[in-house]
Amino acid sequence: MAPPSVSLDDVTVGYTDRPVLEHVDLALEPGSLTAVVGPNGGGKSTLLKLIAGLLKPWSGLIDVLGGPPGQHARSVAYVTQAEAVDWSFPVAAIDVVMMGRYPRLGPIRRPGPADHEAVARALDQVGMTGLARRQIGALSGGQRRRVFLARALASDPDLYLLDEPVTGVDNATQEDLMRILDAEAQTGKTVVATTHDLASAAQHFRSIVALNRTVIVHGDASLVLDDDVLRRTYGGHLLYLGERAVVLDDAHHHDQAAGGETHHHDDEAGPTR
Repeated sequence: MAPPSVSLDDVTVGYTDRPVLEHVDLALEPGSLTAVVGPNGGGKSTLLKLIAGLLKPWSGLIDVLGGPPGQHARSVAYVTQAEAVDWSFPVAAIDVVMMGRYPRLGPIRRPGPADHEAVARALDQVGMTGLARRQIGALSGGQRRRVFLARALASDPDLYLLDEPVTGVDNATQEDLMRILDAEAQTGKTVVATTHDLASAAQHFRSIVALNRTVIVHGDASLVLDDDVLRRTYGGHLLYLGERAVVLDDAHHHDQAAGGETHHHDDEAGPTR
């Protein structure tokens, strides 16, 4: 068997003197499609930053693609939840996607035919070819998500780290993006994505990591709908309405019924204001 793409052994990390994750043990195999779920503040984004090499663990060992985090940065695509972008900056979608090729170019090289082909292919994969020349700030929220996923695709990584890649997009966009990520995993790439949408985690992912300061469960995606797993992961944030377990999480997300419908705004209709 191939070694894990990501391995964490008794890892603890935090900010200043406040621990956020404690004694985390986790192994993610090549070709896995994993959703990371848990309450707001439970450490989901912190886990991705650890794997990306943006945070150093206080204790424990981390191995990413056969080395310490950051050693194989060119083979890792990390897409944050809120991209730090000046939306008024005159950069087109195609230019943003080309940024995914920069680590392979070096400080002097200009993009060549292979780079332009990779960018065109990525834009086509996410359905943004027709809007490739559109200024990034003129795109809707869902279209921007497609562009940033295209940037990750263009980099041709072995490991995807995606923070809330389908939050706040309409159902059609969510289905499109998840189909792309599933196809990447089928080729042996490792995909790790945080999500608040438990129904989507059960439907679209193959495995889940339930996280609340430590790993509660790592297993088949269907476990995300298990009452015991939900109770251990969300604790007091879990409310039972009849036989339905409802997660009450941070205020800027709608409440989510386990196995039920999750409501998001359709932002494909036009530019975000």
